[in-house]
Amino acid sequence: MKLYNTMSKTKEEFVPLEEGKVKMYVCGPTVYNFIHIGNARPMMVFDTVRRYFEYKGYDVNFVSNFTDVDDKIIKKANEEGVTADEISKRYIEESKKDMEDMNVKPATKHPLATEEISGMIALIQNLIDKGYAYAKNGTVYFRTRRFEDYGKLSHKNLDDLRSGNRSLLVSGEDEKEDPLDFVLWKPKKEGEPSWESPWGDGRPGWHIECSEMSKKYLGEQIDIHAGGEDLIFPHHENEIAQSEAANGKEFAKYWLHNGFLNIDNRKMSKSLGNFFTVREISEKYDLQVLRFFMLSAHYRSPLNFSAELMEAAKNGLDRIKTAADNLRFLLDNAKVEELTEAEQEKMSKAQEFVGSFEKAMDDDFNTADAISAIFELVKYANTTADGESSCAYLNGLLDLIVKLADVLGIIIEKKEELLDADIEALIQERQAARKERNFARADEIREELLAKGIVLEDTREGVKWKRA
Repeated sequence: MKLYNTMSKTKEEFVPLEEGKVKMYVCGPTVYNFIHIGNARPMMVFDTVRRYFEYKGYDVNFVSNFTDVDDKIIKKANEEGVTADEISKRYIEESKKDMEDMNVKPATKHPLATEEISGMIALIQNLIDKGYAYAKNGTVYFRTRRFEDYGKLSHKNLDDLRSGNRSLLVSGEDEKEDPLDFVLWKPKKEGEPSWESPWGDGRPGWHIECSEMSKKYLGEQIDIHAGGEDLIFPHHENEIAQSEAANGKEFAKYWLHNGFLNIDNRKMSKSLGNFFTVREISEKYDLQVLRFFMLSAHYRSPLNFSAELMEAAKNGLDRIKTAADNLRFLLDNAKVEELTEAEQEKMSKAQEFVGSFEKAMDDDFNTADAISAIFELVKYANTTADGESSCAYLNGLLDLIVKLADVLGIIIEKKEELLDADIEALIQERQAARKERNFARADEIREELLAKGIVLEDTREGVKWKRA
């Protein structure tokens, strides 16, 4: 199995630190709002990477954090007149719900930054003791130039950063020994959450959080560190500096980064009005369609989101689901149990598509080619299975399709369709619940309908619905 390592800019053979085990850390979201589809891409991509390692028989320790203390969380809390803790708890639950709906498996551990502060303080003190960090008026900075390998992940030169790119430097330069030094601990401001430390009350910098959580739950060295390519610099670069300075050993063997997501060929941003949350997408599409769309391109490639491409993904996913349903139908009516001699040869041929799937995934998780292999298998099933096929043959084909789709996190059972009358009855119940201000039940009904492929739209003329 080969992985593209951002550090070496080459594909490298995967050799785990410990045979049969994978230690993997993926940077999670900052929880101040619903997750957007840009957040969703690394979630789905690296969930698929994890699934493939498990399919290959590895024991995967998969850690992905929630950043639950941050300027954006504090700003949102101030806007709503609530605590930062209330904001973060709310959106952690919403994130977990969206992840479940996207069929993203829960991490082995989802650490919260606020629950790991004591470890971060100890890590910062270690860096001070070793001369890699210093305190100044309640702020602790990392001495970037002291870490000789700084820039090895992003392939940036420190002197170039110093002279040519002021926008990359961190603020508060008058107090720093060097403008390139970055913050490990920041002093408390009025109205902000804070913790006691040897340098005064305050809170950790963003970068130190991941270094500590990775170390605590995976150890000083890990196999894979992953995230979006926007995290390469400065976040992952700073993690490397902190972790390797403190521990005196290589932090991560392989660095995996997914490409950016654009909307209609433009960068996603609120100012352009093309910013979509996963929850908003779920009102138009089953999130399995979003997942299928995300995996239809190689994870390192830029990906363009558009209505046309989502429709194409929906049609592609339907082809696979329809083939699986056809096999189930034939199974219900099959008269022969055991494989015939001719079918044994056909099953051997079907296994070749599994080989194509694994070859694609072994080549830096090429999900686009892996999906092509599933389509070839589907085509083969459609042309070789019929009313004369045995139960064993039909079951064999169906199992292969389900197994490969599951590696990609794709569920191919078609949702049981509700009758129009049942839908209307649930809509009436939802309207009654809203009148009684029982919004929890109203939301529950909307989710229940959405799970069965029914999308509701509240309009001035009343509630309209359609099948996704």
